[in-house]
Amino acid sequence: MSSSISKRIVQTATLVTTLCLGSAVFAQSTPLSAQDSDPRVMGWMQGFPPPADKLITQPDSNFFSFPKLRWSVCHLREFLPTEEISRGLGAPSTLRYPSPPRFADLRQEIDALSFTPLNSDTAMTWEQSLYANYTDGILILHEGEVVYERYFGCLDETGKHAAMSMTKSVTGLLGEILVAEGKLDDTLLVRDIIPEIGDSAFATATVRQVMDMTTGVKYSEDYSDPNADIWQYSAAASPLPKPEGYTGPNGYWEYLQQVKPDGEHGAAFHYKTINSDMLGWIISRVTNTSVTELASERLWQPMGAEQDAYQTVDAKGVPFAGGGISASLRDLGRLGQVMLDAGEFNGKRLFPASVVEHIRMGGDPAKFSGFPTIPNGSYTSQWWVFHNDHGAFAARGVHGQTIYVDPTAKMVLVRFASYPQAQNGFIDPTSLPAYQAVAEYLMTR
Repeated sequence: MSSSISKRIVQTATLVTTLCLGSAVFAQSTPLSAQDSDPRVMGWMQGFPPPADKLITQPDSNFFSFPKLRWSVCHLREFLPTEEISRGLGAPSTLRYPSPPRFADLRQEIDALSFTPLNSDTAMTWEQSLYANYTDGILILHEGEVVYERYFGCLDETGKHAAMSMTKSVTGLLGEILVAEGKLDDTLLVRDIIPEIGDSAFATATVRQVMDMTTGVKYSEDYSDPNADIWQYSAAASPLPKPEGYTGPNGYWEYLQQVKPDGEHGAAFHYKTINSDMLGWIISRVTNTSVTELASERLWQPMGAEQDAYQTVDAKGVPFAGGGISASLRDLGRLGQVMLDAGEFNGKRLFPASVVEHIRMGGDPAKFSGFPTIPNGSYTSQWWVFHNDHGAFAARGVHGQTIYVDPTAKMVLVRFASYPQAQNGFIDPTSLPAYQAVAEYLMTR
């Protein structure tokens, strides 16, 4: 393949995978502050038509570079084809709020909370941390009541935001529901369910190893390496027409069929997005339903979501199970509350309590490494488990996305963000102590 063809494939496909993969760094060496990079301040896509220097378009393929990403995270379906996760036709479920005066007081009290970031001697307030982490939206529920809600940048209460790798946790949750209901046997080999996987390294992995990302598969997400597997994956996943001369796989599932082995299945946790897309294929095969339809049927509709969500797809219409969802802040708050309440929402059971019980137990910490900001952590069913004093667990995505569930504090925290660098290791030193500070405050109310 010529270098010009390869470059074009990479340029047009990069966003599809960088939504969740977490190794790319698209930041300036000294990025603009959150206030200065606010899309409204930058003037992106304002005017009819916008000035040429304020356009963010496809296929320019720089729409996910900072600071443009701060607008793009709320507008993905303007760049890429998507499939709907329908909320159905029923009325949305009610979210409880305190009285307006008390809600305002709570915001002031939480904004003023002080904590010390990891590896720092300098205290920071909660409100300062929101700007430090380029927050676009944040919602906190305590004992089922919304006690804090703020929007910044491209987002407001009517909008949707890229969830990035939090998509993995939705996929993993669907898989765990099927296991708990006896519809998916997690001891089966992948080839027992997907014969078309052929001689791929996935063939001899168990479903559980795929769910927990302990597969021994070759896949590099080193964006600094032009020969890394991520570029072939990006080219395969691109929903745009393949350029003349392209001979590689077309779509997520074709790519999975040619993955090579690297290490022993079950030996260690390796965060590799292709596991999520393999799980998505398994889920679709055993249910004869796409992951978008299943998310609608099992989660969005029964929990009474306020808005439809959407999920990016490849050229064959396969949803990106590893990072393609965009959703509203409040609806992910509802999903977090379902997790806190072990499968229930407003007294309605969505799935067996054993699903959340299994996730909260976590994976094998002895197999978990490479994430210094989560020193005692583990990973299971595509969820991160902290094994801290509060038993917290989370869905996480690059640039700062999270659904953080603290069972001890009876708290759910959802954050959307557009941090300049696509690595949560840069954000955790501020975020994790901030979450703990809010949890401890709420426990004293």
